[in-house]
Amino acid sequence: MLDRHLERAFDVMSDMVWHPRFGELEPEREVVLEEIAMYEDDPQDRVFDVLGKAIFGSHPLGRAVIGTAEVVRAVTREQLAAFHAERYLPASIVIAAAGSVDHDTLVQMAAESSVAGPVPAAANGHAAASPARVGSASSPTAQPDFRRRARFLQKDTEQYHVCLGGAGIARDDERRFALRVLEGVLGGTSSSRLFQEVRERRGLAYSVFCFSSLYAATGEVGLYVGTRPENVREALGVVATELERCVQDPASDEELVRSRENLKGRVVLGMESTGARMSRLGASVLNALPILSVNDMIERIDSVEIEQVRALAAELFEPSRLSAAGVGPSEEEFMASIEPLGAPADAAGASL
Repeated sequence: MLDRHLERAFDVMSDMVWHPRFGELEPEREVVLEEIAMYEDDPQDRVFDVLGKAIFGSHPLGRAVIGTAEVVRAVTREQLAAFHAERYLPASIVIAAAGSVDHDTLVQMAAESSVAGPVPAAANGHAAASPARVGSASSPTAQPDFRRRARFLQKDTEQYHVCLGGAGIARDDERRFALRVLEGVLGGTSSSRLFQEVRERRGLAYSVFCFSSLYAATGEVGLYVGTRPENVREALGVVATELERCVQDPASDEELVRSRENLKGRVVLGMESTGARMSRLGASVLNALPILSVNDMIERIDSVEIEQVRALAAELFEPSRLSAAGVGPSEEEFMASIEPLGAPADAAGASL
């Protein structure tokens, strides 16, 4: 908002957070159901959730963030109110702001807002939900059962959408900068190995890239390729070769320098957005991470050496450790296409 509207906007936002009316529940329910239906029609989106199930198994991290239509249809207004009363509390809220804002003024607004905050769950007649038992299969604090799995969703598509992935690193791991550099060499840019070998030299795919997600105590790494049925075996064969090459020779001196410079450029350009600065501040506080300046981040990136990249490549991208996920017309063809990676230990019941 314009800076002169900050006080009024903050008051409106606070009221929405502390005292939601849950008014138009049924129309909103229908909107979310349409969103789920739209998402499930898109195989390029679905394959990442299939990969989550392959990597994390029954752990909550393997579940789709969007949820399921069955749950959305069944949820009641009382359940939503109880969920809100238990979790939307002043001590749990992080406030981040960037732009033409005075810090002390914002702190005062937050203090006044929290005084007029929500009624405690007990006083509001809502029993607090029991937290998941620590160490149980459904508890977010339980460690995932990382095993190689193959999961496939049969869908009548023009392409096979395939992801390979495995356990990654936590968001507070100092090696996260080395991982970003390694991704730049393997599949994070248009000059990366996967992009050049799969797309530019052979024309086997339009979209091919690697990615990572960093969570509180663990993470995931992966790569995606979408290709026509007649190309899926060849494309996955090239991917397998590049993964083996990544482990044996993760980066030349030239590739290392190029990836570091590309990453620094993206960091600096990204910080030109006020919204990105706000999100970075909020995420750092919420996740108990240090708030690094641009110079600090550039220094961390510049300090990444080949030894760090080689160690991460061996730990995270060894083909025999990666799970596989696919969406496409034939499970049999999918299973044949991932043979160059070695048969997953848990390939039984691969269909979803």
